[in-house]
Amino acid sequence: MESQASKIWAVRIVQWLALLWLVLSGGQAKAHDPQDLMLEKVGVEEHLGAGIPLDLTFTDQQGRAVRLGDYVKAMPVLLTLNYYGCPTLCPLVFRNMVQTLKGMKDLSLGRDFRIVTVSINPNESLALAQDKSRTTYGMLEGAAPEKNWPFLMGEHLAIERLTRSVGVRYARIATAEFAHPNVIIIVTPQGKISRYLYGIEQQPNDLRLALIEASDGRIGRSQLLNRALLYCFHYDPIGKKYVLVASRIMTGTMTALFAALVILLVSLWKKESKSRKKS
Repeated sequence: MESQASKIWAVRIVQWLALLWLVLSGGQAKAHDPQDLMLEKVGVEEHLGAGIPLDLTFTDQQGRAVRLGDYVKAMPVLLTLNYYGCPTLCPLVFRNMVQTLKGMKDLSLGRDFRIVTVSINPNESLALAQDKSRTTYGMLEGAAPEKNWPFLMGEHLAIERLTRSVGVRYARIATAEFAHPNVIIIVTPQGKISRYLYGIEQQPNDLRLALIEASDGRIGRSQLLNRALLYCFHYDPIGKKYVLVASRIMTGTMTALFAALVILLVSLWKKESKSRKKS
């Protein structure tokens, strides 16, 4: 009986070891899956304050050679990195961007900022670029969108220089498909990276504040209002959005009340002084 019990325990131990090996080997195979390893390369390393290479040459949706620096001047730029053969996310990003622009009533494309979209596919099709730009322009309001939102294509070295400068990592997952982060890079009129906004959809307030911040408050209809907005809101690097700073609002309110009280007291003092002189 003791011999039989030993055999049973030996069989169970072997079964447990086999099960453990299957679990470990299965996890190891998953961890080394080529698709998972490729997706691990995708991401963003923020380079705030760094300059982008304005000397890079690309081709626009009309087939003309253009210089990146021609678009980055006088006003901030929203830089997006997509590819025009993307079947789902990129078209959604373009549609959402148009809706966000419509929600920013006080800022206008072409007057206050530009958008530059660059394809990360070095084998990009001019026909696809024209199709995506035509579709996007059809949703926009205002004149000459092709001057203020170009859809650019470039060679591999130019694309790599640009993506490295902004810290965006992407990977080819098929012949004409790429995995890439959904991020908008806000660039100042001087070509410096000011802010990164993440996601396939941006809130109008976040985009407005990022543009105002990049321009140092010099765009829009009221620079005084811009200063007030930048004072009351600050970018939360954890939540990846702009949040209202209650302490600053309280400080501003108390300062305004104190200033009003001082003005009132000075006014009363002057009236009292005049009345004394008359008497």
